[in-house]
Amino acid sequence: MSSHTSISLDKLSRLIGTAKTPIVIDVRTEEDFAADPRLIPGAVRRSHQDAADWSGEFAGHPAIVVCMRGEKLAQGTAAWLRNADVSAETLEGGFEGWKEAKLPLVDASRLPPRDAKGRTVWVTRARPKIDRIACPWLIRRFVDPNAMFLFVAPSEVIAVGERFNAVPFDIENVFWSHRGERCTFDVMLEEFGLATPPLLRLATMVRAADTGRLDLSPEAPGLMAASLGLSRMYDDDLEQLEAGMTLYDAYGREVDTAYLRDEQAAPTMAGVRNIYSVMHPSVGLTPEKLIAIQREAEAGDPYLYLELAEEMEEKDLHYLAVIGTRKQAIAGAELIVTPASEAA
Repeated sequence: MSSHTSISLDKLSRLIGTAKTPIVIDVRTEEDFAADPRLIPGAVRRSHQDAADWSGEFAGHPAIVVCMRGEKLAQGTAAWLRNADVSAETLEGGFEGWKEAKLPLVDASRLPPRDAKGRTVWVTRARPKIDRIACPWLIRRFVDPNAMFLFVAPSEVIAVGERFNAVPFDIENVFWSHRGERCTFDVMLEEFGLATPPLLRLATMVRAADTGRLDLSPEAPGLMAASLGLSRMYDDDLEQLEAGMTLYDAYGREVDTAYLRDEQAAPTMAGVRNIYSVMHPSVGLTPEKLIAIQREAEAGDPYLYLELAEEMEEKDLHYLAVIGTRKQAIAGAELIVTPASEAA
C-alpha cells in the first residue's frame, strides 16, 4: 500500500500522458542508467548527489522520484526536494518495478540533445493542422514536458534547425517524418517505444485524418473537422498548439477509457477453453475460433456463420455455448446473436 510519501505503479501509470502528470525525476546512477538507457515517459535525469543544488528548480510542483527500486536514492532525493517546497513522492518498486509491470519506457537514445535549459527543441512548418499538433502533444505528454516548438516557413525549416539546434519534423527527407503510409505520429510512437494499445488507436485516428483516409477510423472525420476549425480560429501557431493540446488530451482520455472497457469486456482464453471442453470435439472448433466468432457476432451480422451452423447441425451438436460477457450463443443449427443491451 502506498504511503503519503510514495505513489503506486498503477496510479502513476494513469497520470502519465495527462495534463496532470507530475514531474518524474530519474536519479538512477550512471552505471544503472547505462545498463538500461530507457526512461519512464516524460522523465528527466538528475544526479542524486547534486539534489541540494537543483531541487529549487522544481519548487511549487509535484514530483515523483525514481531510482532502481524506490529505496535509498529516491527517498533521500525526495527528502531534499520536500525541503525545497516540492511535493515529492517516490515510486514504489522504482524503475525495476515499472519495467517488470511492462509499462511503457522511452528509448533515451532517440531523444535529441537538450538546450541550456534542459529542453528539447523542435522545428516544423507553420500553420499546423493534424500531424504537427499531434506530434507536439505526444512529445510534451510522453517525452519532454518542456519541449519547445518553432513554427517557420516551410522553405526555412532545415536552415532554422541547423542554426538553432532544433530537430526538424514532419517535412520531407528528415528522420522524423512520414514513412510509407505511416505519418510522423506513427513514426514517433515506434521510435520512442510508446506503441501502447491506446496510443496505437489514437495513431490510427491521426493517420486517417492527416492522410485523408477517413475510412480507417470512425473518429477521423471529427478529428479532421476539429483540427481545421482550430487552424481557422487561431492566427498564432503557438496559441493553436495550446488549444490542440486540450483537444488531444480529450482524445487521449477517450482511447484510454475505450481500451480499459474493451479489456473488461473481452472474453478470456480460460473462459473460452471451459466452453470448448463441453463441445463435441468432432466439430473442429478451437478456442481461438470461438473468440473470432464472438467478435464477428458483435459486429452485428447474424448470417455470417451460417456455414459453421450447418456444420454443427451435421454433427448433431446440441450444446449451448455462452461466450464471454456479451452472451452470444451457438446452438444446434443456428447462431443466436443476443446484443449486449438485450442480454439477460
